[in-house]
Amino acid sequence: MSLSSSLGNAGTPSLRTLPCRPVLLIAAALGMAGLVPLGLDPQGYTLRVLTLTLLFAAMAQSWNIVGGLANQISLGHAGFFGIGAYTSTILLRDLGVSPWLGMIAGMGLAGLAAAILSVPTFRLKGHYFALVTLAFGEVMRVIANSWSSVTGGPVGISVPFAPNSLWMFQYNTVRPYYYVSLIALVLVSVVFWRIKTGALGYRLRAIKENPDAAEVIGIDTYRAKLMAGLVSAVLTAALGTVYAQFSYFFDPDTIFGVASISVRMALIAIVGGVSLTFGPIVGAFFIIPLEEISNAALAGRAAGLSAFVYGALLIAIILVKPQGLLALFGDLYKRLRKESSR
Repeated sequence: MSLSSSLGNAGTPSLRTLPCRPVLLIAAALGMAGLVPLGLDPQGYTLRVLTLTLLFAAMAQSWNIVGGLANQISLGHAGFFGIGAYTSTILLRDLGVSPWLGMIAGMGLAGLAAAILSVPTFRLKGHYFALVTLAFGEVMRVIANSWSSVTGGPVGISVPFAPNSLWMFQYNTVRPYYYVSLIALVLVSVVFWRIKTGALGYRLRAIKENPDAAEVIGIDTYRAKLMAGLVSAVLTAALGTVYAQFSYFFDPDTIFGVASISVRMALIAIVGGVSLTFGPIVGAFFIIPLEEISNAALAGRAAGLSAFVYGALLIAIILVKPQGLLALFGDLYKRLRKESSR
């Protein structure tokens, strides 16, 4: 290979000739993310918002496995999220089981629920699939509201207080929850990337492009979507436990909420860039802080003004660039490179 062929347009090595460069960039970003809490109040509002941002990024990434790779727009992921939250909290409250073990139990129940739900849903397409998953989330909310003896009903349920402890997953500052959420985001993103670049990812992309053609060439479309759904449900349930331990209190309408959980997961992934590894991360760091800023700046001025401004901005972004913010940033980067090369 000649020297000129290994150089980019600007005379610097290209990404293709430096495969380690993305890894170094990711490592640098993670290092910076790990240092951020050290300069913030460990009990402060800013750190809480950043923790929620990381957690919702991980939730959107888990949704991205089904909604992005499998092209199955689920509006019922709050059901799996709530299963994880309630399972770990009830086991801790009634039996004193560590939330980490409760997390595993919640993941198992969510996987079972996803397997049962897959029988009538994964052969459906488009809005039919979305409606059935929406009904699943609503059924779980009704059950949690009605089964007061176990879930606490509409009153909600509180995580039993325990001393500062890793085993009991309780801390007296926000900082440890930030790091747990950061680790969760990294792990979920790695799982997503491995699926996307593996055999299952190729099958899902074939199904996304043309399900009939995928079946003709021998792909078991039902099994591929089932595997994606199970992984997505299990990861979402695990994140439900993290949310429960972080918030200390929740109720059925919050934890199983369509708008607060299911739609927000999908919206974060779509705004950032659906089916892209970094899409949900970019989307979360745009949407969650935007929600907080609009509420803080506009909520007291007029009823519904903050929600109106927030919604208008999201609609504008989707209309301008339906592919998401990552695609918008990519276009801007290409334009700047073209301008600088003249």
